[in-house]
Amino acid sequence: MDEVDLLALIAGAVTDARSGSADGEGLLASLSALHALRATLTKWEPELITAARAAGVSWTALAPALGVTSRQAAERRYLRLQPSTTGEATGEERIDAQRDRRAGERAVSEWARGNAASLRQLAAHVTAAEGMSAAGRRAAAGVAKALAEDDASALLAPLGETRRHLAADHAELAARVGELGEETVRVRDEAISDRRRRTHG
Repeated sequence: MDEVDLLALIAGAVTDARSGSADGEGLLASLSALHALRATLTKWEPELITAARAAGVSWTALAPALGVTSRQAAERRYLRLQPSTTGEATGEERIDAQRDRRAGERAVSEWARGNAASLRQLAAHVTAAEGMSAAGRRAAAGVAKALAEDDASALLAPLGETRRHLAADHAELAARVGELGEETVRVRDEAISDRRRRTHG
């Protein structure tokens, strides 16, 4: 039975219930249909929101369509409905995890901007390193591309990709890239801890 048939069955049962002519078996069937239709609609909503966002619709524009009054509430509803990919059991946990991720990302971006000169210097040394494998040269090319970006945080991921390619012939550079990775983890973890303290006391 497809969604149109489910809706017709439910509507018919509601009409019968209002007229007093419904029977128990029909009402049970319609309640089962209602449960199935609700599950389908719940699955469809985040899919449609994702598609709307991909089409450029803002959270502010989505809010009234979702029956909420603010962009924050619209995004919160989406996060509650969206299936978890990171193991959170409830919608609230997913929202909390998403806020943790954002706090960590903001802190790392700010740290990178504050240390832009050092990051760019390290990136220049990596792109100039000789003797790397073909895969290493491709990784270094990613660093060179990121060097053209205004935001120094764009260097972090490409630099991290070069570490294993540097290890054999450029141990010092590999160590510096490793230290960079450790520092960004520390900055991210501290930001998440601070956010949780502020939020949860």
